[in-house]
Amino acid sequence: MAKRIVKVYPAFERLWHWMQVILILTLMVTGMGLNGVHGLIPFGQAVMLHTLAALALLALWVFATFWLFTTGTWKQFIPKIEGMVAVARFYAYGVFKGEEHPYEKIFWRKHNPLQAATYFVLKWFIFPAIWITGLLYLTYNFWAGSDSVLAITLIANLHLLSAYVIGAFIIIHVYLLTVGHGFREHVKPMVTGYDEIDLTPEQEAYLESNEPERLKPVAEG
Repeated sequence: MAKRIVKVYPAFERLWHWMQVILILTLMVTGMGLNGVHGLIPFGQAVMLHTLAALALLALWVFATFWLFTTGTWKQFIPKIEGMVAVARFYAYGVFKGEEHPYEKIFWRKHNPLQAATYFVLKWFIFPAIWITGLLYLTYNFWAGSDSVLAITLIANLHLLSAYVIGAFIIIHVYLLTVGHGFREHVKPMVTGYDEIDLTPEQEAYLESNEPERLKPVAEG
């Protein structure tokens, strides 16, 4: 295995990531306003902003899902048991002892086992839950009847619970960006697209022959 600087995050993935950050933060701020946590935005404007941001995020996720499956990138998010305990132990204990991260990023597997499992749960359970409850909330006037109080209460609470889970994920995600090499080094690849990863001789030869623009030249000396 050879360490090379490789473009592992294409332009669309980086655009998707940062647009998602902006829209989710907008949803969190407006959602907290709608639940009475703050009064920074008038209620009517908060409803409008929350709805527009939600629809924009839903459209972004539809495009992202199409991209994941057409490019085969979805395979990066399939969790594996192998190595998960070691990574979990590192975050729970080893990181405070100055131990090295047990997972080495490779070309076809840029997410460690714990990351992959977390993203899998988010993308297949939490995100669909917030989509479905949000759309049911938004279209309440079209399906509600005289006995819909229990239904809308359940929908509202499930929507709020899903939002809290996503909020907790964001807090943990930002915290973990400070672990190891430091915040700047963790965020840089999602800005430039390039990261240092391990390549097998076959992968290195393939990229040099077919996608040389994804490889940065090896520094001399």
